[in-house]
Amino acid sequence: MTSLRALCLLGPTGSGKTGAALALARELPVTVINYDSRQVYVDFPIVTAQPEAQELALCPHRLYGFLPTLEAMSAAHFAELARAEIAQVREQGRLPVLVGGTGLYLRALEQGLADIPPVPQEVRQWVLGRMEREGPQALHADLAQADPVTAARLHPNDTQRIARALEVFLGTGRPLTAWFEDQKQGQTGVELCKVGLSYTLGELEPGLSRRIDDMLSRGAVDEVRSAWAATPDRDAPGYSGIGCTELLAHLLDGLDLAEACGLWFRNTRAYAKRQLTWFAKEEGVRWVRPEGLGRLPELARTWDSGAA
Repeated sequence: MTSLRALCLLGPTGSGKTGAALALARELPVTVINYDSRQVYVDFPIVTAQPEAQELALCPHRLYGFLPTLEAMSAAHFAELARAEIAQVREQGRLPVLVGGTGLYLRALEQGLADIPPVPQEVRQWVLGRMEREGPQALHADLAQADPVTAARLHPNDTQRIARALEVFLGTGRPLTAWFEDQKQGQTGVELCKVGLSYTLGELEPGLSRRIDDMLSRGAVDEVRSAWAATPDRDAPGYSGIGCTELLAHLLDGLDLAEACGLWFRNTRAYAKRQLTWFAKEEGVRWVRPEGLGRLPELARTWDSGAA
């Protein structure tokens, strides 16, 4: 048995993972560890739905809101940070609970990452040059031909990850999907008890719409405006997430706010659909419907005692 163990709540955006973790924290000594690639950014607590002050007060939270907008976070770096947090939480006698929705981060933590050879610098520069000239959506279309599985999980505006996937394909002759299939199992020494919150897309849709309305009422537009004043670089990694992209189009391109919010909802829905597809293929998940979440504390106790 590996020395590092953590409970993991997984599911699509808007499925109530944070609420489930906090309910668990009312009964067990829990520390919540983020594994959402957008919630690491310090400038966007509202747009990325980071826990609010009253939620943060219920238990310790780690890896939320620490990364500047200009900096990128890789899955490998995340796994390194998360392993260190899990180890520290265990030393404190607490239960680490991973909460988020970035499947690749979870894969990196549990399974390790593929040993991809270095990509030649000229390939990388060529891809980045095309990205600058043609934009991410054009390259996303190319990626859909070269590596449809990777393209399906990436937002068409995710400049950093689209470029990385294309440069790997061009530089190695193999898509990222093939490299991931070859990756070695159990490299990181992290054992996860994965509990999935089971929803259909139709069940999620009303809540996704309400959540956007709530973000707007709490100041999402001003949040992005303030971030832009401090970091006026549209290619900054922090802006590539859903919500930021659409609100920047409103603030910088004159897109009507209602139209921006409509696009925000459609992109969020599409992302939730991709997450449902990704997590449905995840192995070893204990799927729980919302009405069954009351069993979560007992499940966590049983697993953490080594009986599960």
